[in-house]
Amino acid sequence: MIREISQINLERDALISENSDQVFDYIIVGAGTAGCVLANRLSADPDKSVLLLEAGRKDDYFWIDIPVGYLYTIANPRTDWCFETEPEPGLNNRSIGYARGKVLGGSSSINAMIYMRGQKSDYDQWEALGNKGWDWSSVLPIFRRSEDYQHGSDDFHGTGGELRVEERRVNWEILDVWRDAAAECGIPKIEEFNQGDNFGNAFFQMNQKSGKRWSAVRAFLDPIRSRKNLTILTEATVERVKLGTTNAGAHARGVIVKEKGKIRSIEADTEVILSAGAVASPQLLQVSGVGPPDLLSSFSIKPMVNSPGVGKNLQDHLQIRTIYEVKNTTTLNQKAGSLWGKAMMGLEYFMFKTGPLTMPPSQLGAFAKSDSSQQSANIEWHVQPLSLDKFGEPLHQFNAITPSVCNVRPSSRGEVVINSPEISDAPKIRPNYLSTTEDQKIAVKGLRFTRQIMSAEAIRRFEPFELKPGKQIESDEDLLDAARDLGTTIFHPVGTCKMGQDSMSVVDDQLRVRGVQKLRVIDASIMPTITSGNTNAPTVMIAEKGSDFIKTEYKHRK
Repeated sequence: MIREISQINLERDALISENSDQVFDYIIVGAGTAGCVLANRLSADPDKSVLLLEAGRKDDYFWIDIPVGYLYTIANPRTDWCFETEPEPGLNNRSIGYARGKVLGGSSSINAMIYMRGQKSDYDQWEALGNKGWDWSSVLPIFRRSEDYQHGSDDFHGTGGELRVEERRVNWEILDVWRDAAAECGIPKIEEFNQGDNFGNAFFQMNQKSGKRWSAVRAFLDPIRSRKNLTILTEATVERVKLGTTNAGAHARGVIVKEKGKIRSIEADTEVILSAGAVASPQLLQVSGVGPPDLLSSFSIKPMVNSPGVGKNLQDHLQIRTIYEVKNTTTLNQKAGSLWGKAMMGLEYFMFKTGPLTMPPSQLGAFAKSDSSQQSANIEWHVQPLSLDKFGEPLHQFNAITPSVCNVRPSSRGEVVINSPEISDAPKIRPNYLSTTEDQKIAVKGLRFTRQIMSAEAIRRFEPFELKPGKQIESDEDLLDAARDLGTTIFHPVGTCKMGQDSMSVVDDQLRVRGVQKLRVIDASIMPTITSGNTNAPTVMIAEKGSDFIKTEYKHRK
């Protein structure tokens, strides 16, 4: 008879613990965006010892700090876990790459660098779902606290924080004209997003400093590395959380870590904090015995805590990448299409920290309503002065732009579930894209709206020619099928350990795991609903609030 995995784990814990005398007040699992913020805030108390564990490597790869380096870090096993989704029915049974950072800084070391908070309605909905203190008026000061805004402090922005926010450092004629075209179609030009209502079009602001990527490591970890009460370990994989039980219920005792081929136990005197992200945090809970009982039992894992919502509620932003060939202008395709052009771009960057090498994947954005029934903007464009078939492949040899359109409030819900009881085995990722009639209708409307913009008078002199999906595709049915062929993630998975009050909630509104004492989840997985925009800035805010909860709860304990 196969013994339950939990019993084997208990026996191994006893053996490992004999050789372990390491105890920390706080153990943070995952040194991505949230983990770096937490390490900074919690280690500010010199009386508290903090251990930050990262399964990936150090962030010393050449291309991380150069903004355009995302082209060389995404889908690179040195810097990306290179997950893939299960075949997606909503994407015509395609599997797609699901990038997650595999270095210090996590996905903030390989992402688009776009600083986007979402909208007021996102956070007001969180509070309406029973999450006290998560409304827009409560989170706005938290966003401001972290921020160092290029243009100075005002009602919406802060200065003096760790997270630098700056404007673009390169211009493209085609993007300026696209703004004119969007305005012609009823999407007005605005100065910036991030003030609560994103309706309009503007250039994205970015987490960069003087032309270099400003990751969570640069912002929150580098300034505090010398703190004696902070220990940072890389290439240290947490195999699972050690759970104990008493009459009061389950509690987190520490973690089992595999580092450099050796397995050891590390104790947490105060709390274990999971900040491993929307894929790894639910996976770690599941292999530790917290999750849907039927799923855990199928892998001979004894359910320590019945939490059916662990891994459920996966939400993500699906972008539909349309491509238009253009004439009478220059795009990155042309500049990067010759050795001379590449040399000049490199020279400009290394001399002045300006030019195309400072580019995020998208520089220009726009928000609008797909129809008048929407309470706020629900579709977003990321507009790129380039085109390629997919990341990792060469740019096209003709001038083109890519206006990708995205439903920022999808109603489709997916899941992350373990594939085995071993943390080293990638979980099954099922985003379940385009699985609702609402999402399907919005995808078609987004494509039609994109065509309207690309047909505007303002852009006509560039003779835009629709390559994808192709102007021959006209019916709603065919446009939906094209969306299934062209759709891909913008890498914004959230929601798999959602915060709330219902039976599927994994954490409460102070991010404590329901049914387990001394354990929290603090990362993007706690979002009950996805924010309408890029998710890195909201993750910083979540970590800031999480650190406040912890410090308040234990402020009288020494």
